[in-house]
Amino acid sequence: MVGRRQLGRQFGWLWAAYAVSTFGTRLAFDAFALIAILVLHAGPTAVSGLAATGLAVGAAVAVPLGPWVEYRRKRPVMVTMDLTRFAALLSVPAAYALGLLSFVQLLVVSVVVGAADIAFNAASGAYLKALVRPEDLLVASGRFESTAWTATVLGPPAGTAAIGLFGPVMTVLADAVSYLLSAAGIRAIGGHEPPPVRTGAHRGRLRFGDLLEGWRYILAHPALRPLFFNTVLVSGLIMATSPLLAVLMLGDLGFAPWQYGLAFGLPCVGGIIGSRLAPRLVTRFGRHQVMLTAGTLRACWSLGPAFIRPGVAGLVLVIAVEFGLITCMGVFNPVFATYRLDRTATDRIARTLSAWSVTSKATVAAMTGLWGLLAGITGPRTAIAVAGLLMLVTPFLLPRHDHTPHHERELARSPSPT
Repeated sequence: MVGRRQLGRQFGWLWAAYAVSTFGTRLAFDAFALIAILVLHAGPTAVSGLAATGLAVGAAVAVPLGPWVEYRRKRPVMVTMDLTRFAALLSVPAAYALGLLSFVQLLVVSVVVGAADIAFNAASGAYLKALVRPEDLLVASGRFESTAWTATVLGPPAGTAAIGLFGPVMTVLADAVSYLLSAAGIRAIGGHEPPPVRTGAHRGRLRFGDLLEGWRYILAHPALRPLFFNTVLVSGLIMATSPLLAVLMLGDLGFAPWQYGLAFGLPCVGGIIGSRLAPRLVTRFGRHQVMLTAGTLRACWSLGPAFIRPGVAGLVLVIAVEFGLITCMGVFNPVFATYRLDRTATDRIARTLSAWSVTSKATVAAMTGLWGLLAGITGPRTAIAVAGLLMLVTPFLLPRHDHTPHHERELARSPSPT
């Protein structure tokens, strides 16, 4: 039956909280880099170091948070992480107003926000699985994915306009307020959340082995292990080439900033389209086939930017390549997110999601630095081409067989389109 599936009032509040915080984040896209450049007069090395260090140290700080989240009620953890991000981000405009803002503060805030992001996402994934029926998980994940791409389409242009009118510090303030509103939305969900039950050795304090449990679980799982390596590598390659594309387009090829923004903003509509198509495709072809096909097609686009030329033709090429990539991501991401939640044991979700996020962020940081060095030696076009060739290998890391039991496979094919 085609129609919009109702997921209930509680999911509605969770979705609204996600929407407002995601839009706030996209509104403040690159705000720290702009503050470092425009306010603190930092050079390119310092700005790159700010981005990479924030990711890497934030991921390291988040390592013990996975097991900590696992053994606590998830909704209070989510509220706490929202309030932590609110307080950390609010300190930036406060320090700026007092004339005390420093590069070190930006670095500390980026680390705190990065670690809180990981803890929040781990808790929200576990909470979503408990809140939504298994047959509704794909619809819920699709709505989150569509919201994320909508915010990506609308947020950066609105943020750019706000920066022009009020300066980059004001977008950080807006981002901080968005987390406060998100915390209020999560509180409004209401209802009773039972505490997680500790069993066996987990009745006492956290052990050192608990810190590694998420990775052990992933690497021992026949379906999650290949997806883990696939998604981490794909994310790392895409993000590592992002600054190189900016250098190539805005520097070497002479595109105007508005053309650069158009090239990466307009294709995000593909993410909205893909996330809306995902439930229909799963209903028709099955979850594993859709995930395998979309994951394979997703790898076929990243070589294209290596062939960009100046002028309208080059701009159209970038838009076409990015639209294809993002549309495939829009289909793949909610199907993958649903599959991962389904295949992860309930008492391992927070640790598994935390380990996944920590690895992904650390990999992005490492590969961004590595590709920066490669571009310094070979030039940005060659470095982008190398990443594109490596992307073509990533489909071989996708699970070739469907490990889902037959009755769950039929259930996965049942969601009505959003």
